[in-house]
Amino acid sequence: MEIVVLTLFPQMFHGVIGESMLGRAQAEGRLQIRLVNFRGYAEDKHRTVDDYPFGGGAGMLLKPGPLVRAIESERSRLSPQLRTRTVLLTPWGRVFNQAIARELAQNDVLLLVCGHYEGFDERIRTVVDDELSLGDFVLTGGEIAAMAVIDAVARLIPGVLGNEASAEGDSFADGLLEYPQYTRPAEFRGMRVPEVLLSGHHERIRAWRHRHALYRTWRHRPDLLQRRSLTPEEEGWLARWQAGDVSDIDVPDA
Repeated sequence: MEIVVLTLFPQMFHGVIGESMLGRAQAEGRLQIRLVNFRGYAEDKHRTVDDYPFGGGAGMLLKPGPLVRAIESERSRLSPQLRTRTVLLTPWGRVFNQAIARELAQNDVLLLVCGHYEGFDERIRTVVDDELSLGDFVLTGGEIAAMAVIDAVARLIPGVLGNEASAEGDSFADGLLEYPQYTRPAEFRGMRVPEVLLSGHHERIRAWRHRHALYRTWRHRPDLLQRRSLTPEEEGWLARWQAGDVSDIDVPDA
């Protein structure tokens, strides 16, 4: 997969994309990340990319010319056979989540467009395919949002994590938060690992993890359950917990 980031501040990305999983994915040829400074597409001698808004108001807006030319230039070098998506990082976009990450991971090329200053000229929206937001809070620009999208999408590229089961068990992978996890030692400061996890009984472990993932989601993110189609077994667990019976939960703070 290739990810192209259009940004005025490419230096912000180097530490993130060069380390850990993203660095390895690029070294192994599973992922290519290109940083394009769209200031290079400004046509005046001062390389101007922003200007005052018509009608007045605070701040500066990104001009349409440099960004649109940058997007068109990047698209023109790509084969029409490649599945390509151009995404604008903006407060009014769809709120990014795991389902959207899976959707984006199906593409061959992603173009992520990062804004800055007070915002965009509205006409820039006519040349993008999608608009995404990280949530209801204010960032200085789209760069941090783009980094989050890159990281979430890259995890879903085959071979990037090494163990595909890692992505399958992540929080939100099946609409639930992740179940509680433990490692050695089996006892730490009087707190013991649940016995089922030491049993070696894979089906009991699977059921324990599923039940505790559902419980953790019910406790901390009940909104996620409104979008989930529950099985009869899950409905039974929820009814019991709502009635105050949590005897089948041995990590009560899950």
